[in-house]
Amino acid sequence: MKTILSYILSVFYYIAFGSTLVIFHAIQWLGLKLGGYKGHKRTVDAFNYTLLQCLKILGTKITFKAEGELPDDAPMILVSNHQSMYDISPISYFMRKYHPKFVSKIELGKGIPSVSFNLRHGGSVLIDRKDAKQSLLAIRNFGKYLHKNNYSGVIFPEGTRSKNGKPKRFSENGVKMLVKFAPGAYVVPVTINNSWKLVEKGSFPLNIGVHLEIIAHKPIKADSMPFEELFKEVEQTVKSAVTA
Repeated sequence: MKTILSYILSVFYYIAFGSTLVIFHAIQWLGLKLGGYKGHKRTVDAFNYTLLQCLKILGTKITFKAEGELPDDAPMILVSNHQSMYDISPISYFMRKYHPKFVSKIELGKGIPSVSFNLRHGGSVLIDRKDAKQSLLAIRNFGKYLHKNNYSGVIFPEGTRSKNGKPKRFSENGVKMLVKFAPGAYVVPVTINNSWKLVEKGSFPLNIGVHLEIIAHKPIKADSMPFEELFKEVEQTVKSAVTA
């Protein structure tokens, strides 16, 4: 019975999800043209809220917990494990106060209504994973952008999603570049649990009744310890809270 229900609810979810992408593509364009950055951000916040509501069609429960006080007057580097595309909108919405921007692969910069527009115009950075020089240069400039505006940058150092929830090895290069070019930043380890279960059977049908959990751990001042020690602590903190 649960399998049949998952097929039915997945159809309704994708109708709502697809409609949201198309409608908010136009809304984002208007927000940017009429209100600049602030106007665009308001539409993106509404977009991510709507995406979370769409997940409720599947009976998805989403919880967010911050274990420490997050700074209002300094840039942050959010270092997170990565389980599925459903990691993005909860981080974006629950951290909206801190203007989260993403380190994303360049392929996502076109072809996806709303998502591609936001990545190109909302302050995120698109990297070509086949071009190390381009990637590091883009991340360097991204770090400077975060520092200048006291924004938050989200990076998934696993590189690719974990299909079974078990974290892969973290790569240090991107995080190291952000720490170097966003002096004064706080590094926030972020653990995501169970978003992989939504797509455990593939993109269709989606699982129902999943509890998606996001934990923002206590911030660490980036310059409070040598980078190698910082990176090790962040990776251990993220992985130790994974429940998969």
